Amino acid sequence: MIFTKAQFELADISIGKTEMRSLSNLLKLNGEVEIEPSGIATLSAPLGGYLTTPALLPGEKVTRGQTLAVLEDPKFIELQQQYLESLGQLEYLEEEYKRQEKLRDQDVNSAKTYQKVSSDYKILQARIKGLEETLKLIGINISSLKSGELSRKARVYSPINGFIKASNFNLGNYVNPKDVLFEIVNTNELHVVLNAYEKDISQIQEGQELRFSQGNESGYKRKATVFLVGKVSSEERIVPVHCHIADGDQKGILPGMYVKALVETDAAQQTTVPSDAIVKYNGENFLLRLASKSTDSYVFELVPVKTGTIADGYTAIEIPGMDSIEEQDWVVKNAYSIISAKINSEEE
Repeated sequence: MIFTKAQFELADISIGKTEMRSLSNLLKLNGEVEIEPSGIATLSAPLGGYLTTPALLPGEKVTRGQTLAVLEDPKFIELQQQYLESLGQLEYLEEEYKRQEKLRDQDVNSAKTYQKVSSDYKILQARIKGLEETLKLIGINISSLKSGELSRKARVYSPINGFIKASNFNLGNYVNPKDVLFEIVNTNELHVVLNAYEKDISQIQEGQELRFSQGNESGYKRKATVFLVGKVSSEERIVPVHCHIADGDQKGILPGMYVKALVETDAAQQTTVPSDAIVKYNGENFLLRLASKSTDSYVFELVPVKTGTIADGYTAIEIPGMDSIEEQDWVVKNAYSIISAKINSEEE
């Protein structure tokens, strides 16, 4: 292919050499955004009951410790009565236990009598402790109860900050203990889960940094760090890679979003050219070598090339069978103008 000096200048072609550059191999992965386990809560009513408060709307913001639902049921009163009655019995039994203990020390009563009182005392203590924990489970204030304030209401509190994802019951519904009342998610605790093939997993390590983007974003401008690499692959030979999102890069990210990522693996010195220097012709990759030049003409030669790692606008190359690649002159800018001229001449 011969270009005149005028054509060469008009096409704004640049000639350059190959460069040795440290390029990292780039591994392309896909995945999605998930919520960390600590950012998900599923709430139910431990003892059931009738819902006496309106349902919350999906998307409503809630805070840790906030009352999300109030329920009523006669069994709540019965539990509190049992607790208070047991406390009264404990007071009497504690005195009797101490009395029998003193008598036993003086060898006045029988060992059997002392053992019976001791056993009853410990059983009642355990029963009270169990009732106390059950009442705490349904949101009954034990201090208020000991003061004689019985409540017919049980409360469900939010264990985390977040947003209502699902609210499954309405005012007046009876809720069973196994029913899920609310699902809460904390969108501040998100991470990226990438899918890596088994053959690539050896190139990924905990602590490794990567770049990612949403599926509709151009470029890979968000950052994340690998904190967990799965140890078991799926039937599709895919291993999950969990990554913490960098501070400030969570904006616009929501659970379930598709993401794409680039993982940089070990860097190595490689022979490179600007990526724009590589042209595709008849389905293959080529570089254009300046074969010769004179005062008023330039002669170019198509040279088949194998491409490798691409990073920062440069592509690693190999030209089998050619020695002294670094000494050759290559078209590094506007190479397609030469290819276009060749195609036009062939058509003519």
